[in-house]
Amino acid sequence: MREYLKFYIDGQWVAPVTPRTAEVINPATEAVSGTISLGSPADVDKAVAAARRAFAAWGEASVKERLDLLEAIQAQYLKRERELGEAVTEEMGAPLSLGTGFHTLLGKGHLQTAIEVLREFPFERKAGTSIVRYEPIGVCGLITPWNWPMNQTCVKIFPALASGCTMILKPPQLAPYSAQILAEIIADAGTPAGVFNMIQGQGSVIGNALSTHPDVDMISFTGSEQVGVQIQKDAADTVKRVGLELGGKSAWIVLDDAAMAGNVAGATAGMMGNSGQTCSAGSRLLVPRARLDEAVKAAADACNAVTVGDPQGDFAMGPVVSKGQFNIIQDYIRKGLDEGAQLIAGGPGRPEGLDKGWYVRPTVFVGTNAMVISREEIFGPVLVVIPYDDIDDAIAIANDSDFGLGGYVSGVDADECRRVARKLRTGAIWINGGFDFHAPFGGYKRSGNGREWGEYGFHEYLEIKAIIG
Repeated sequence: MREYLKFYIDGQWVAPVTPRTAEVINPATEAVSGTISLGSPADVDKAVAAARRAFAAWGEASVKERLDLLEAIQAQYLKRERELGEAVTEEMGAPLSLGTGFHTLLGKGHLQTAIEVLREFPFERKAGTSIVRYEPIGVCGLITPWNWPMNQTCVKIFPALASGCTMILKPPQLAPYSAQILAEIIADAGTPAGVFNMIQGQGSVIGNALSTHPDVDMISFTGSEQVGVQIQKDAADTVKRVGLELGGKSAWIVLDDAAMAGNVAGATAGMMGNSGQTCSAGSRLLVPRARLDEAVKAAADACNAVTVGDPQGDFAMGPVVSKGQFNIIQDYIRKGLDEGAQLIAGGPGRPEGLDKGWYVRPTVFVGTNAMVISREEIFGPVLVVIPYDDIDDAIAIANDSDFGLGGYVSGVDADECRRVARKLRTGAIWINGGFDFHAPFGGYKRSGNGREWGEYGFHEYLEIKAIIG
């Protein structure tokens, strides 16, 4: 049983101003796995004051000082990497192989990338006859989600540290354990007091206090569109910068070629990873209409092959994060059936033999792009196969969405894949399984604004100063 009752503020582990706790539920067992403290605006005031004091020195720290700190954090991270992965599995239900694998690899990768970028980043350059300086924006409020705890936390903390900012992290209430361990790692690395602060608690309380605080210069938020809109409104009165990475309903276009069936199977299996709880997941699978029967068989076979069970065991998929999330997904599956979508795999309820835990059946529909299940983000293992007539039709369907976070193109001809990718109105497009920590990530349209990952993530935390004459 875990018990995390203190916050990290001004270089110390401190009790909350007003003691209040919440239980954390293991989604695989529905049992209480631990207790955390819930912060208040008074805790935020303390953390912001500490970050503001620390910024005077950290904002002027040399590149070498920042590199030394990041490398010290890296050494501590590697020591506790397995522990971080186990915490992810316990808090949000990712299979242990995924928690100790890709989840922690992403955090480690963002840290290494921040080190690489910082070594070469041009904080000062010439523009015409003037000097342009990139300077840290100041005190940042970092608000992170539960679905990829290490990825979404590390992609904010390390570029912000490298840029010279100070910060207050508000981790997700549903998945607080890995953030607590990460805070211990950052503290043990010798981070100067006040540079990094962490407060656990409710988003509606801590997020609002950070977004409205006059001494917070920037908010970086990853989460739902609804909350992101509210944060923008809350931040408007103090005219602070707001970076948002919000929802998605990404299209995965499979080209009509010899690899079509295999690519459909790969896209289906990929959608079910992390129990479908990925903002950029390819939840709309676009396939050639002339080969729909072949694509349907490939998708159904791949979905039915996904094993679901105890995340401590050898299964591809664990539970979803909470009872609330389980119920939302079940509602969408019923909406799909009510809309007349063709169910080809999965369906409502838990998988057979799993009577406890928030387990969802991996589900595939065949439908149209006009259906609710094709328009709204489900955030679960539910895929909609949508047929297209030709590649221009596929592009039109992919772009017919309120969202524009991710996209995928699979096919034998890489040049054709890139041609299609250039026509998609979305922030990132992965071709045939490509991956790069240095590529920017962020959304068009209602998927948000700003960019994270690599050098582009640094610019989120920097102001531009012109020195003329």
